[in-house]
Amino acid sequence: MASESGHEVLETNVGWMILLVVLLVSVGGLVQIVPLFFQRSTTEPVAGLVPYSALQQAGRDVYVREGCYTCHSQMIRPLRAETERYGHYSVAGEFVYDHPFQWGSKRTGPDLARVGGRYSDEWHRIHFNNPRDVVPESNMPAFPWLGRTPVDAAGMPARLRALSRLGVPYSEEEIAGAAAALAGRTELDALIAYMQVLGTHVRTAR
Repeated sequence: MASESGHEVLETNVGWMILLVVLLVSVGGLVQIVPLFFQRSTTEPVAGLVPYSALQQAGRDVYVREGCYTCHSQMIRPLRAETERYGHYSVAGEFVYDHPFQWGSKRTGPDLARVGGRYSDEWHRIHFNNPRDVVPESNMPAFPWLGRTPVDAAGMPARLRALSRLGVPYSEEEIAGAAAALAGRTELDALIAYMQVLGTHVRTAR
C-alpha cells in the first residue's frame, strides 16, 4: 500500500515528475552516448576517407542551405530492404568530417548516402533544373537559379579554416587555394560535385 501511495504522490506532483523524468532521460542518454566516444569505429574515419574538396564543401553548404535534408536522409540502416535498394549500410566512420552530419530521418525522396557515381553530371544538372524531366513522378522542387549563381569563393578559405579547427585535416595549401579552386564555378557545379562524392569512400573500402 505504501508503494502505491508513493507512486500516486509522484504522479500527482508535477515538480517531482519532471525532475525524475529529466533524471531518467539524462542517465539513459549518458549510458548510450558516452561509450560511443571511446569506440574507435565511431571516431576514426573509414579507410580512404578524405575531407571534401573546396568545391564539394561549397556544394554541401548549398545542400544544407536549401533544406535538402528535410526530404532526403543520408543514413542506410542495416536491414535487407535498405541495403538492397540503396547499397552498403552507413557506418559512423564515413561522417567524422561532417559538421553537422546529414543523416536525417525523413524520406520524401530517396536516401542519398550512396548516390555518388550513380548518375552522370549531366543527369544531375537536368534533375536540379527540373526534376520532372528525368523523373516524371517526382514532387521535388526545381532549383534553376543554382546554375546562374556563382559560388561564394571569397568565403571558402575561412570556412575550411573553421572546419580544420573542428578536426577536419585540411592543409594550409588547401585552405589558401580554396578561393582559386572555386573561381568561375556555380552553386550547381558545387552541388553536383557534392552529390558525386556521397558514399563513394565506403564502396571503395569494401
